[in-house]
Amino acid sequence: MHAPWPGRGVVATLERFQISFYLLALAVGAALGLAAPGAAPTVEHAINPALIVLLYATFLAVPFARIGAALRDVRFLVGTVVLNFALVPIVVFALTRFVADDRAVLVGAVLVLCAPCIDYVIVFSGLAGAASERLLAGAPALMLLQIVLLPLYLWLFVGADVVDTIEIAPFVEAFVILIVVPMALAATTQALARRHRFATAVTEAMAAGMVPIMMVTLAVVVASQIDAVRTRWADLVGAATVFVAFLVVMAVLGRAAAAVARLDVPAGRALVFSGATRNSLVVLPLALALPSALAPAPVVVVTQTLVELIGMIAYVRLVPRLIPAD
Repeated sequence: MHAPWPGRGVVATLERFQISFYLLALAVGAALGLAAPGAAPTVEHAINPALIVLLYATFLAVPFARIGAALRDVRFLVGTVVLNFALVPIVVFALTRFVADDRAVLVGAVLVLCAPCIDYVIVFSGLAGAASERLLAGAPALMLLQIVLLPLYLWLFVGADVVDTIEIAPFVEAFVILIVVPMALAATTQALARRHRFATAVTEAMAAGMVPIMMVTLAVVVASQIDAVRTRWADLVGAATVFVAFLVVMAVLGRAAAAVARLDVPAGRALVFSGATRNSLVVLPLALALPSALAPAPVVVVTQTLVELIGMIAYVRLVPRLIPAD
């Protein structure tokens, strides 16, 4: 028998109070970002590495052997696609009419709200007892569909001239770096863990470090962007209000969609999270590639990130009450 690992108690404490630790990470990131705004460009370079580590740890926790069964869950996949690409755009169009007079804010809001999340949604949904492996199985479809449909949504909601300014390369690059690479590494590690003790140790270490890794990621994102948000706050109040309203509406709509699709409890919770979480960190490179006339758009995307991170902490507690276990 192996001797009990002395750090197990620390890990248990982190997991028990993880919501409080995530709030602390947001506060620390904000304090650091406001205290040293000049360091923001440097800290920004740490976002992708932090996300890669977080997603690697996340994918390690999802049993890839069960993805095949998840892909056969046609009802869940159809529900996810309909919710994200038929119902969400209607909600987005209605809500963004309140910021339609500011084109840069409108572009940023439409860009981020029409792109369903495929990364840290797995982390937060797992905390709420959702079927995270089903979200993982559906990630490639969600990513491909948003690449194809985002120009259409921008054309419908903003105008045809905006579509001509969009570069797809940063979007694809973010997908490969943030999703494909950590997913492939996680799948390889899981395969090696069946035969090699080192891979097993890596898997256990990443599982034990999940809360600290999430804390570092949250702190880095906030520290790198909080000053940009602060300096433009007067222009972002409307966008922030839209993002809060989106989370409220999608909690109700997601619950209704899960009921219509007659999903089980874990799948229903996963559907709610899929409809509410957006691909802000992946579309940020796309927003940064927009022309100077739309310069505020990336800050709008970051504002959505901050609102959503706080909203996801609330969702972790709310969704199990919306869809209680039988």
